[in-house]
Amino acid sequence: MKINPIHPWVKTEKEARLIQEQLRTKVIKEDQLGTVNYVAGVDVGFKDNYSITKAAVAVLSYPNLELVETAIASLPTTFPYIPGFLSFRELPAVLAALEQLKTTPDLILCDGQGLAHPRRLGIACHLGVLIDLPTIGVGKSLLVGKHEEVPPQKGSWTPLIHRGETIGVVLRSRINVKPIYISIGHKISLTTAINYVMGCLTKYRLPETTRWADKLASG
Repeated sequence: MKINPIHPWVKTEKEARLIQEQLRTKVIKEDQLGTVNYVAGVDVGFKDNYSITKAAVAVLSYPNLELVETAIASLPTTFPYIPGFLSFRELPAVLAALEQLKTTPDLILCDGQGLAHPRRLGIACHLGVLIDLPTIGVGKSLLVGKHEEVPPQKGSWTPLIHRGETIGVVLRSRINVKPIYISIGHKISLTTAINYVMGCLTKYRLPETTRWADKLASG
């Protein structure tokens, strides 16, 4: 994949906040994706006391969910750990991994939030705007918002609300297992995002895209 950066990788929270405020206006919240033949998962781990960021990308066929290609990139960590600004810490390595791909994914599922973010620019939105591809945020834990209890059946979901706005859904991906947090990243509607996440689920809590990427990033 060819990556064309649209902003520098800043080093301070103040600079990062300004970029988030600028990029949030570029997020497209409706479906602008064609036929999805390849889905990708991205995840990030850290090594050497967090001094090295290790990003992994796994590309799977869709809807068969067979592994097609993987890529891993490790870079020095240059941004501090600040909740709400993790994309500035993780995305440089993610982009370096994506650049290695021969197969351009049609849709990327990120291990993290999309619109379900205080400034509506979680890592899935940030990545989607940077590379101009459809993305979905698939978070393992709650960052912001409130929701009702999710019914125990697989596929059940309830809206995630923050400041009176629906910013995602809380989805039961496996019966009687902790739910996951789905939100728009870029170029996709929330309903379509839910459908694709469900299409990437098998018998586990996390989508196959995330499971493969997590395994590579933590290895």
